[in-house]
This record gives sequence, structure tokens and C-alpha cells, in this order.
Amino acid sequence: MKEEKDKIIEDFREVLSLTKRYLKQEKERGVREIPRKQISDVRCQISEKSAKALERLRKEVGGCKKCPLWRERNNVVFGEGSPNAKLILVGEAPGRNEDLQGKPFVGTAGQLLTKILASIGLKREDVFIGNILKCRPPMNRNPKPEEIKACWGYLDRQLRIIKPRIILAMGTFAAQTLLKTDERISRLRGKFYPFAKGVKLLPTYHPAALLRNPGYKKSVWEDMKLLKKEYQKL
Repeated sequence: MKEEKDKIIEDFREVLSLTKRYLKQEKERGVREIPRKQISDVRCQISEKSAKALERLRKEVGGCKKCPLWRERNNVVFGEGSPNAKLILVGEAPGRNEDLQGKPFVGTAGQLLTKILASIGLKREDVFIGNILKCRPPMNRNPKPEEIKACWGYLDRQLRIIKPRIILAMGTFAAQTLLKTDERISRLRGKFYPFAKGVKLLPTYHPAALLRNPGYKKSVWEDMKLLKKEYQKL
């Protein structure tokens, strides 16, 4: 884990060094405004570094045996989306469809999530989507504390690589784990919380909860309006 973190730091230091050197050269030439294309090139370099770091982590997670869940999984569900997303969505754990396909939120709840994102002008490829657990608990039972503890490091490293500005914690286990609290989701939702330097977290109900309790849809829509307003500031 330490070697992976050191590599991530090394990659971003390299990009930062190149960016500083380029800006210094342009300043010496008397350039006051950097062309958009050149800014885009720097962003592409950063995105490429993040993508490579995520791929290295994906391979590591693929062989994980830190908790007993590995014995019954069909696929590890690492997560997917933009490697430099400003917004990360975090759910609870993979379900049956996710376990079979190795992708997050591909079942009925996932279809609803896609519609929820579309309601605020976002697509799945604009964000990164993952879960607290990377393996499916048997019969979709709740995650156990020891499973969350074993898997937490992977999500933590995903967050460090992608460096989002906003985290949407979907459901009780995502919100409680990320905020380190045992407060109910019904009391946590509806406002942003400071998560890390420059990062805000918004708890809301899990899409699966909306399928069971349609009455939650109004609350989620209020949360999405908050999210959209904050996202547009970025």
C-alpha cells in the first residue's frame, strides 16, 4: 500500500513540476494568458496519471482476500467512471447483477441512479461510481463492520487518486462509514459536510431505498438540487 501511495505522489509531483516549468517559460516569453488547448493538454496528462494509478489499484483489488467475501464472489466490483471526476458517488455494496457483471449499479437501482444523474444534467461517464465494499455480501445482507474495515483502504485510495471535490454518499452504510458516525441517514441527509480539505460530502438515500419507499423521492430530489447547485460552482 505504501509503495502505491508513493507512486501516486511521484506521478502528481511530476505533472506539477512540468506545469510549473511550462508556466515559468511562458511568463518569461511575456505570455499573460495560457491558450485553452495547452491547459487542456496539462489536464490530459493529469487524467492519464490518475487512470494508470486506478488501473494498478484495480489489479490489486482483483486478487483481494482480506475478508471471507472473496470466496463467493463472481467478480470484484471495483467501480467505474472518470479518473479525474469532480464528483464521486459511493454506495453500499454490489448486488447480484453487479457481482455477475463486475460493474457498479447495473440493476434496477442502477437504472434509477442513471435517471437521477440525468435530472441534474450529468452522465455516468462524468462521475466515478463505487461502493464501500467491492464484493457482494451473501443474499445482499448488510455489510459487517469487519468487512467494511477490510475494504476501506481501497475506497480511501480511490478518493486519493481521483481527488473529487464532492462525494455523494448514498445510503446508511456509505454515509455512516465516510462520516464516521452512527447517525441515521434520515437525519444526515439534506446538507453538506466537510470531508477533507476542499472536499464536501452530501448524504442521501440509496436508489434501492427509493424503489422500496417511493416517498423518499421528494427528499432525494431536494438533495439533488443542492448537489447541482454546488457542482455548478466547480
